[in-house]
Amino acid sequence: MNATSPAATAVARPADLIIAIALALLLGLQPVSTDLYLPALPGIKTELGASMAATQQTMAALLLAFGFGQLVWGPVADRFGRRPVLLVSLSAYLLSSLAAATAADIQALIATRIVQGAAMSGAVVVARAMVRDLYQPSEGMRIMSLGMSGLGLIALSSPLLGGLVTGWFGWRASFVTIALIVLGALLFVALRLPETIRERNPRALQPGPLLQSWGRILRHPTFLGWSGLTAATYGGLFLFLSGSSFVYMQVLGLSATQYGLALCSSSVAYLAGTVVCRRWLVRHGPTGAVRRAALISLAGGLSMTALALAGVQTVWAVLLPQLAYAFGHGTHQPCGQAGVVGPFPQQAGMASALSGFILAATAFFLGQWLGGALDGTTRPLACGVGAASVAVALIGWTAVQRHGLPAEKTA
Repeated sequence: MNATSPAATAVARPADLIIAIALALLLGLQPVSTDLYLPALPGIKTELGASMAATQQTMAALLLAFGFGQLVWGPVADRFGRRPVLLVSLSAYLLSSLAAATAADIQALIATRIVQGAAMSGAVVVARAMVRDLYQPSEGMRIMSLGMSGLGLIALSSPLLGGLVTGWFGWRASFVTIALIVLGALLFVALRLPETIRERNPRALQPGPLLQSWGRILRHPTFLGWSGLTAATYGGLFLFLSGSSFVYMQVLGLSATQYGLALCSSSVAYLAGTVVCRRWLVRHGPTGAVRRAALISLAGGLSMTALALAGVQTVWAVLLPQLAYAFGHGTHQPCGQAGVVGPFPQQAGMASALSGFILAATAFFLGQWLGGALDGTTRPLACGVGAASVAVALIGWTAVQRHGLPAEKTA
């Protein structure tokens, strides 16, 4: 299944489609874990008698566990293989989702979200590592983009489904829905997904070699460029996700169903971005694709900031700029997530884990800032997304352009 040529063919082989479906299901756990339950946040706050800060912690706890969990799962996946990690992590995610649906107070819900985050990290780490197991970096970006188109469909349906389920049955039903989705992913992995690692690394968990590998990865300019891009673009998206339910529903007055539709439109833009990404990869290569997408990200972020600072407090002043930002995100993520593991075929799990930790840590601190900055207007959210768009453009136009094209085969 290893690809030896660049992304010259636009037609996926049957084996590629299996991997793309697996990527969509595994990486799709992120929007399922966030977008689907976002409409439930106001209900959680009310029913459990929680403060705004405590309610926001249900998102922050998931993200923090997601970040640290990757540092564990990455070396474990290099040592024991991809399938064992997937089966264990998805099973833990399923059980923790059911536990979340029965949480009696906000502290219990936060605890289950920690387990969810740690379990989700195993699935996401393996998804990125599988791409490097099977493909050279340039082809891996095409397959990652194909998988992320599937992720876009999941992201598209998650907020709408979450809004409908929450509106009909209450916030607990959102976690039951998550559990059913995870069960589907677990069955697909168990029945259809083969082991992808070619050679397990028996020294992956030894402290000395582990620290040496981490140090080498963290010094690699290609890793730093792509991981910086993915962290910056996801940071802006996470700010929007973590603050959008309060801004759209409490500041701008949307219902849970209307809020779900608003998030769906952002997912449509993201899905369109992944489709355009595959075309740009063929025509312009990874760095050319990112260069073009960074301009769109910047336009979206700065226009949202300018409208908010001008006092325009309407749905369209948030929604339209976010569509542009999400479109750019559809190029940055597949290129970045395949790019970070490109130089490391023997340590793909570790490289994936470190990149994921940087991404999660960035989003966590941005989310903590936003939780204290929300002031009943759209300004904090808009300014945060605007700052993230500037970071995306700077990294995409500098570090990615200089170091984003490693040799197809490196140590």
